[in-house]
Amino acid sequence: MTAAVRPVAIKLDEDTKARVKRRAEARRRSSHWLMREAITQYLEREERREAFRQDTLQAWEEYRTTGLYAPAEEVEAWLASWGADNELPAPTCRK
Repeated sequence: MTAAVRPVAIKLDEDTKARVKRRAEARRRSSHWLMREAITQYLEREERREAFRQDTLQAWEEYRTTGLYAPAEEVEAWLASWGADNELPAPTCRK
């Protein structure tokens, strides 16, 4: 089943409207397409940002509960070794 598509009005000042029109023409797209693309990209970026924030809060709560951590120096060395012939094993968490 396809979601219903309904028109939505957006009020833009003349300068912004002209900028959108210029960008749309440069991309050989309609202003409508450009605004939909901009909104879609914004929402995807904000959803990723919120997911990252939630992951961070969950990790913080897990740390507060368990006290387990991996030292930053070990994590940085491990990450720097990724893809190398002598790739290091993941650091061990400790209290």
